[in-house]
Amino acid sequence: MSAVNSTTNCSRRSFLSGVAGGLVLGFVLPERVKLAAQAPPNNMFGPPPAGKPMAYIRIGTDESVTCLIPKAEMGQGTGTACSQLLAEELECAWSKVRMEHAPVDPSLYGHQTTVGSMAIRTSWVPLRMAGAQAREMLVAAAALKWGVNASQCRAENGFVVNSASNARLSYGSLAADAAKLPVPANVTLKDPKQFRVIGKPVKRLDTKDKVTGRTKFGLDTRVPGMVYAVVERCPVFGGKVASFDATKTKAVPGVKDAIRISSGVAVVADSTWAAMQGRKVLEVQWDEGAGASTSTASISKMLADRAKEPGVAARKEGDAAAGLAKAAKKIEAVYEVPFLSHAPMEPMNCTAHVHADGADMWVPTQSPTSSRAMAAQTLGLPPEKINFHWTLMGGGFGRRGEGELDFVPEAAELGKALMGTPVKVTWTREDDMRHDYYRPVSRVEFAGGLDAGGWPVALSAKVACPSFFGGGRGGVDQTAVTGLSDLQYDIPDFLVDWRVANTIVPVSFLRGPGANQNTFFAECFLDELCALGGKDPVEVRRRLLSKSPRLLAVLDLAAAKANWGKPLPAGRFRGVAVGNNVGAFNAQIAEVSVTKGKVRVHRVVCAFDCGLVINPAILTQQIEGGIVFGLAAALKGEITLDRGRVQQGNFNNYDVLRIDEMPVIETYIVPSAENPSGAGEATVPPIAPAVVNAIFAATGKRIRKLPIRAAELV
Repeated sequence: MSAVNSTTNCSRRSFLSGVAGGLVLGFVLPERVKLAAQAPPNNMFGPPPAGKPMAYIRIGTDESVTCLIPKAEMGQGTGTACSQLLAEELECAWSKVRMEHAPVDPSLYGHQTTVGSMAIRTSWVPLRMAGAQAREMLVAAAALKWGVNASQCRAENGFVVNSASNARLSYGSLAADAAKLPVPANVTLKDPKQFRVIGKPVKRLDTKDKVTGRTKFGLDTRVPGMVYAVVERCPVFGGKVASFDATKTKAVPGVKDAIRISSGVAVVADSTWAAMQGRKVLEVQWDEGAGASTSTASISKMLADRAKEPGVAARKEGDAAAGLAKAAKKIEAVYEVPFLSHAPMEPMNCTAHVHADGADMWVPTQSPTSSRAMAAQTLGLPPEKINFHWTLMGGGFGRRGEGELDFVPEAAELGKALMGTPVKVTWTREDDMRHDYYRPVSRVEFAGGLDAGGWPVALSAKVACPSFFGGGRGGVDQTAVTGLSDLQYDIPDFLVDWRVANTIVPVSFLRGPGANQNTFFAECFLDELCALGGKDPVEVRRRLLSKSPRLLAVLDLAAAKANWGKPLPAGRFRGVAVGNNVGAFNAQIAEVSVTKGKVRVHRVVCAFDCGLVINPAILTQQIEGGIVFGLAAALKGEITLDRGRVQQGNFNNYDVLRIDEMPVIETYIVPSAENPSGAGEATVPPIAPAVVNAIFAATGKRIRKLPIRAAELV
């Protein structure tokens, strides 16, 4: 759909009007009504029920403009950016704009979820349309008051102005009358050249409340009469409680009870601290099940065994086997990555107050529709009987999205056991890290060939990886091969095949799923082919990207800004990688040094194209945040198992990037008139291969397994 002068027809039934105290206006978003847990991302977004409205705008008589955002705000700036879409077409004063999560109601909003960097992509036209139609209704209301034709009136900064007399009426004074008017069937959206708010680095709407402590996250939930709980879960995935003795636990001051639930034993107390102390002395006998013999070593061996089995083709062009057979030069390599934890700043938590005929739930979630549905299923209630309080969350990265919502039914089950008493279930950092849904392990066995001139002509990638969601097109889990199967390099003989390699460890989506690991594999192996042919890595990519102009453009921009090919200070070396993820194109060049095996990343240059930019300040934050996220994983991230148990539990042994380890990040955003694409996940995948390729330039040593270990570089 064109972003310029778009005209859309919409029936009056698609809108809400007549709300007391002002105007509420909505439009239907293109999102699916119903979503099974862990469905593939490309099935998450379809149209909501026909004729059902989504309320986006509430204009008060106090001149406030509240934007009701059906997308989750978890620190990524979605609330502000979506509000900019509304405010742009509404022609309101940004200083009057407020933001709220929209209520959870599939009959109004379809399926509400914020995953896959889809918030702006799915809101780009509908939110602007809602703003434009609200604007026209306000203009029509003013024209009626003045007894003039609407064509001589215009909307301007929260007022309607009579062009003939210069009379002005505020939106607040017009809202009630505007709400009584028919919704215009046809409106014309602005040409981007007219934008005043979109494309501008306006201040975020949530910053002040966050820095002053007024923002309430899930962990801040307080309900009169509330009790607090922590849950002791089996340390081995798939294990269960055999028996437990809570005698010592109940002797701890403040502890009220210990209750067996599906996920383990919940200790209930008058404070979270008391519950934690009671859990320490809880005696539980576990039936650990078959998973108790699982280790990192056994999983690695299983991946290697699976890689030898026949796979299902995810992408096949030409004949990779024949191309390799006739190649002038060949190389083979095996790459592997570990499990990773999401580790958001706010651990999982959920508060439930179950009544005889319904329930209240306070949930920090990316996916409120699925969260409410799961709670309803647990409680045996219709979803409409659950009063769902959608709180802000301290990070998600996929852990609070579709298919990773175990903390919601857990709290609902305990709330049902404590009927009439509200209970907040809090996960500690250790609970969160040892009972996550992890970025999966993966192994890829590569073979590549060059022609007589040293250019890549054949590539084969055998992928062994757990399935993200249990199925896919043609027997292939598409997420498991994303970043390989969709490579844009023009290589004539190309094969990517996949074989499932499931373990006892639950896996799911983590920032840039699939591409998160596969871009590391692909970009590093391409550099191996460059070295084999004696070619410059940027020049090889330029040649192979001749049919991919947007990816080629960011590569050229990054290379120019990083002074690729020009001398660096002694001891510093460069590496390059590119990626196309969530519809955004980016190239990264890392500048590193290696001293006694210790890697220091000094500088990262990133060129980025995600189409038309809504807020360049927020976009830059997301670009840089993705780089930091991916760099921490490359240098430090690893979840390991012994006797079926996750060995990491906190940031002492699952380290993140520290401030004194941060590189200088230079971001260059490519101007574009294309419709907006995703951003928050796009820069995670290329940073690891850029750094690893720079390490090879520095040391001549290949890193084929993450995280990067100093011992391998000495």
